[in-house]
Amino acid sequence: MALVAGSTTRLWTLVAKEFWRKTRRRLRAGPVYRWRYSGRTPERVLIAPPDLRLADPQIALEIYYGRYPLSGHLVETGGRSPFQLDVPNRGWAKSLHGFRWLRHMRATGTELAAANARALVTDWIAMHGNQISGIAWEPGTTAKRVIAWLQHSSVVLQGAEFPFYRAFLKSLAVQIRYLRSMARGMPDGEGRLRARIALAFAALSLPAPASALRAATRNLAEELDRQILPDGGHISRNPMAVLELLADLLPLRQTYANQAEAPPAALIGAIDRMLPALRFFRHQDGSLARFNGMGATIHDRIATIMRHDDTVGAPLLHAPHSGYERLSMGGVTVIADTGLPPPVDVSNAAHAGCLAFELSSGRQHFIVNAGIDTYGAPEFRPLARATAAHSTVTINDTSSARFSHSLRVSDLLGSPLIGGPQHVPCKRLDQKGMHGFVARHDGYVQQFGFLHERELKLGTNGNVLAGRDRFLRPGGGAIRNNGRDFVTVRFHIHPDINLLQDGYDRLALAAAQGDTWVFTCAEVVPEVEESIYFAGLSGPRRTRQIVLAFKASEIAEVHWQLTRTDIAGYPENN
Repeated sequence: MALVAGSTTRLWTLVAKEFWRKTRRRLRAGPVYRWRYSGRTPERVLIAPPDLRLADPQIALEIYYGRYPLSGHLVETGGRSPFQLDVPNRGWAKSLHGFRWLRHMRATGTELAAANARALVTDWIAMHGNQISGIAWEPGTTAKRVIAWLQHSSVVLQGAEFPFYRAFLKSLAVQIRYLRSMARGMPDGEGRLRARIALAFAALSLPAPASALRAATRNLAEELDRQILPDGGHISRNPMAVLELLADLLPLRQTYANQAEAPPAALIGAIDRMLPALRFFRHQDGSLARFNGMGATIHDRIATIMRHDDTVGAPLLHAPHSGYERLSMGGVTVIADTGLPPPVDVSNAAHAGCLAFELSSGRQHFIVNAGIDTYGAPEFRPLARATAAHSTVTINDTSSARFSHSLRVSDLLGSPLIGGPQHVPCKRLDQKGMHGFVARHDGYVQQFGFLHERELKLGTNGNVLAGRDRFLRPGGGAIRNNGRDFVTVRFHIHPDINLLQDGYDRLALAAAQGDTWVFTCAEVVPEVEESIYFAGLSGPRRTRQIVLAFKASEIAEVHWQLTRTDIAGYPENN
């Protein structure tokens, strides 16, 4: 109970901090503080940093006609400015005020697109530039907007008259000063790091004293050293965070070079670690493993980032600081979560998926986790984050980690992960011709009194994945038959895979144009149940799952195997 009490205390400490943070933000937006954001207006933009995010001229055309497809949600303005609308979809509103959609207008390269971009920036300045409140001025959104305005200043200022040029630079300067005052007090995580990235971009792209650049560089370096782990992962343990941050850090590195300024060693080191980490999380079709907030992968986005990866050879197999393991052989990839939950501060997207794994063969996924529907209804998020949505073990239909669903908490923090495994020891078992590991977690000890241990071994040129799930009491001895020892081992199947009965106790997983794998278990007859795959590009899809159900007091250890019986012959692709 002490662990639960500690997590609860930590949670309410975070609530108090966030309440004070929002109060301070309201104070700093008021007339007493607003004078701090006034000052000298820059004369010009020295350089427009590059943008690595994909651009689509068709979206620029949609925006021209008043249709805004942002964050998976389409809003038609009916001839009004989008900044006049009160759209209840929070993700759409944040995307609108973040202005990353300017890249689509830049991609068209036309005067019409430039004029439309300028008109929309004018609308924002008129309606929100002098009122520091709401979603538009949330520090995370402000950071995205500052970066976007700088990156796409060439299209916004193309053909601009002096009054607009001046108003644009004045508003940009106010936003930068505001962000500088808010950055240190922002919640921990990706948003705070992006704020430091935005301030570094500003110091490089606008006329500024050398002291401003030194301060921005120093603060950026401190945040990078704290948030980017030694193996290149992010403290949130979310693979998507690595991708999103690289999309900002790589252009920042180039901007330092373009301005003949030495980038901080922390920036170079972070990028050099993060690119291999991104490769670590990739399956052979280029998609990222669905752990801790990861949903559908836009493959072209990955390819754009990976073009900057100069490393050669196979991806790393061991990410101990991020808490993941990778097995790779014969065109088969297995990626597993073997880590502790992230700190409560950055756990709002974290999943209860300890010891879950995914398996891909060639370019086809066979065993997956449900992932999240990035732009879908928020009420589905708890389902996607639960242990049952992962290819791992649940005890008594209970998740191995707890989430806060308090309304008082969610209004301020969302739904952080407030409990879970405290110890997840992991050991590699690699030998010649075989990759493997064994790990255990204590996420169920407090409630049910026993540990879950999983061993995975990939061998025979990648044709056999042998698994063992074991259940044991921390102090030794047999598990009691007390009605609280019901075990469910789940293997979620990708919706593109045909799942066929192959005899009484064998199941065949067949890809339409790929390999066929056969699932067997020595101790328990596998069953097939319905499942949901949340991470589809077009939203959730129905699928199925293989289930092993039994009592740990009767069967303390199960051995299962996935055997590749029909090989499509995909080439190795690292």
